[in-house]
Amino acid sequence: MNWIKKTLRFGEKIKKIIKIRATKADIENSDWTSCCKGPILKKNLEENFWVCPSCNKHHRISPRQRFDIIFGKNNYEVLKTPIPQDDPLNWNDSKSYKDRLKAARKKTGLDCGMMVVDTNIKNIKLTAIASDFDFIGGSIGAAEGESFLYGIQHAIENSQPFLIFTSGGGMRMMESLISLSQMTRTTLAINELKKNNLPYLVVLTDPTAGGITASYAMLGDIHLAEPGALIAFAGARVIQGTVREELPEGFQRSEYVEKTGFVDLIVERKDLREKIGTLLSILLKKDFAIDSSENETSKNSRTLTRAAS
Repeated sequence: MNWIKKTLRFGEKIKKIIKIRATKADIENSDWTSCCKGPILKKNLEENFWVCPSCNKHHRISPRQRFDIIFGKNNYEVLKTPIPQDDPLNWNDSKSYKDRLKAARKKTGLDCGMMVVDTNIKNIKLTAIASDFDFIGGSIGAAEGESFLYGIQHAIENSQPFLIFTSGGGMRMMESLISLSQMTRTTLAINELKKNNLPYLVVLTDPTAGGITASYAMLGDIHLAEPGALIAFAGARVIQGTVREELPEGFQRSEYVEKTGFVDLIVERKDLREKIGTLLSILLKKDFAIDSSENETSKNSRTLTRAAS
């Protein structure tokens, strides 16, 4: 009977082992991740620019990983941006906002959810920004707004084009109206950039949503997008519940958004460097913006006005 008891005990141990699930921390610290066909080595993904070789899913990546791919390692200078006071509203829910910020900074190694760099591509100097979705969902607060404005100011002072890789769920609820005001601030900053005849390129990555879509993500001179990226304002379930109709397949994905005209071009991650460089080369050979006073008095403008009337 002893052998039966030992077998039963062993079976119970096996059950306990099977029931134990890996935590998020375990997965992040492992050499593996998952995709369409199950587990895949992170090393294999990294060699393919963090794109699945089987289903072409463009996995989310950090700003540093993105800049390494687009500009090359050690080919950019990270700019130190001003960080305003943490938690101006003393926000608390299930966890204090200050604790959330500490956790996000520890996880990402960033002071805020945006990284600003001075770099070059095809011998064209430019200012670039990328958002980190791992920093409180890539949401925008005062610190991210300051980083954006700092980047725009740096681009204007150095007469450089401005490039942004968007990612995030929208404005940060822990900062309420302070967060919402960043929509206006970033929009005004972009207007200043355009007054200085400097190109503004936007690369929409997964996911770009909410107030980000409703402000700086849709104000570019040219909008590129990675394949399969979620690009939206409100969520699909909210829209479906409002219109009470079935939504089209692929709704709010970059391929669908391109058809509606909000995206100019969908570009594979491996091709982004070449495409961005080519577009900047073309744009910088022209007078990129037209002054409003010139536009009102120009011969072409008068001709267009007559045609419209």
